Amino acid sequence: MLEEIFNLVKGAAQQSVIENPEIDNSHNDAVVAEATDTVASGLRNMVAGGGLQNIISLFNGNKDEQGSQSGILSNPIVNMMVGHFVGKLMNKFNMNSNQANQVANSLIPSVLSNLVQKTNSSDNNGFSLEGLLNSLTGGQASQHSQGGLNVQDMISQFTQGGQGGGGIADIISQFTQGAQQQQQKNGGGGLMDLIKGFMK
Repeated sequence: MLEEIFNLVKGAAQQSVIENPEIDNSHNDAVVAEATDTVASGLRNMVAGGGLQNIISLFNGNKDEQGSQSGILSNPIVNMMVGHFVGKLMNKFNMNSNQANQVANSLIPSVLSNLVQKTNSSDNNGFSLEGLLNSLTGGQASQHSQGGLNVQDMISQFTQGGQGGGGIADIISQFTQGAQQQQQKNGGGGLMDLIKGFMK
């Protein structure tokens, strides 16, 4: 799933990064890698912090009547990632605050919007919320599917407000632990090493 996120970032980066005169061409790949890391780590950190419901609401909500992702900009997860990415752009690529904000506000919401759209599409080409949660938590979503609870059931329990029923608290706790283990496993640049492996 990390590679799929990387490819989404690469696609969305054409205008905001690759054709941006403010970003030196020699930095293009590094900026794309940092954006991928920001999105993947941001989602995983959210689950590790007990925010599984926030992820599910991001992927399940934010649609207006036309089905567009207009609400994605007001989502706190998205704002957190944008702020984090702004910091990276300023510290690692010496961008000024205005440039960094423009790039981050153009790129991160676009990537997340595409990710949500592809995950919710019937023709999802390998994108699924279950696949995403598996990659964030080291396979917890698959374990629950085998145990007779699929991710769709879990989403409906959250969206219908049944937060306490059906062992949901236990499930959140297991997903949280899975994400925390993945954090430790990929600590010290492990995630970034994987991302760099996609740049060929």
